[in-house]
Amino acid sequence: MAAMCGSMVVMQKTSARLLSLLSLLQARRDWPGAVLAERLDVSARTLRRDVDRLRELGYPVRAVKGPDGGYRLDAGTRLPPLLFDDEQAVALAVALRTAAATGAGIEDGAERALTTLRQLMPARLRHRIDALEVTSVARSAPRPQPQADTGVLMALSAAVQAREVLRFDHAPARAAATAAGEAPPPRRVEPHHLVARGGRWYLVAWDLDREDWRVFRADRITPRTPTGPRFTPRDLPGGDVAAFLTGRFRGSDGSGDWPCRGTAVLGLPASAVSPHAADGTVEELGPDRCRLTMGAWSWPSLAAAFCLYDADIEVVGPPALEEAFAGLADRCAGAVAKRPRRR
Repeated sequence: MAAMCGSMVVMQKTSARLLSLLSLLQARRDWPGAVLAERLDVSARTLRRDVDRLRELGYPVRAVKGPDGGYRLDAGTRLPPLLFDDEQAVALAVALRTAAATGAGIEDGAERALTTLRQLMPARLRHRIDALEVTSVARSAPRPQPQADTGVLMALSAAVQAREVLRFDHAPARAAATAAGEAPPPRRVEPHHLVARGGRWYLVAWDLDREDWRVFRADRITPRTPTGPRFTPRDLPGGDVAAFLTGRFRGSDGSGDWPCRGTAVLGLPASAVSPHAADGTVEELGPDRCRLTMGAWSWPSLAAAFCLYDADIEVVGPPALEEAFAGLADRCAGAVAKRPRRR
């Protein structure tokens, strides 16, 4: 009985080591044999035996010749089912559970995939996944999001990867042209990036007819076939697609910063302002005063943002912010003046 238990322990250790070896081979193209043995904490002889076991299971592990020697997991169409270590399995489960927040319309498929994955897992991992509760919040205020069609996302992604000019109908333009009794022309763009943001998908592209960068919501796109000729990608302003998209939503030129940025002194301690300053900067001036610099898409909205703090405000600059405060004060005074007096 003791011998049988010892044999089972050895088998478990060998299986775990094979799984670790396979994970390493999948993560990197070429591995020197000495490095693999060190990572697995085994001898070169044990490593060769483990490689032979993977080959017996159908994994095409090829020996790489060279000064150090090594191994490579070749790509193939007849690989056995992929194996995951504990961290990979849990990470995949988390990704599937958060798929609903992407707005890609794959919630049902993700749920079925998670069910299949769970059935194939050992009991210890099933318990970890069942205990894992993930809530995805795409927006602070819940509201239904238009879902991008999966087929549309695949078509957009294919055009981006192939670097082919894309022709498509865009819902707002099509609706406006139909109301005017005209056939809307398709948009012609060079697609550069497909981006998920806030539960929606967006296509960042160079508009050939408008000769400018544009951002399109994927749920409003109906691709036309065939695609156009191949193109040489242009340099995206700023080089960072996340900053570019953020800048466009903020109304800037794509640099990622707000188009309007100003500074004011507030009659509040810095500790009271900092938690609500978002991407603004707060500088302490004393126990009850601080300097706040922040941005907005327009000067009136920036002035109104400063007024959200229940405190005295001293405008530092620029002059455009002072003018916005004056205009805001006039509108507020006018709103009170038009209010009927109570008797």
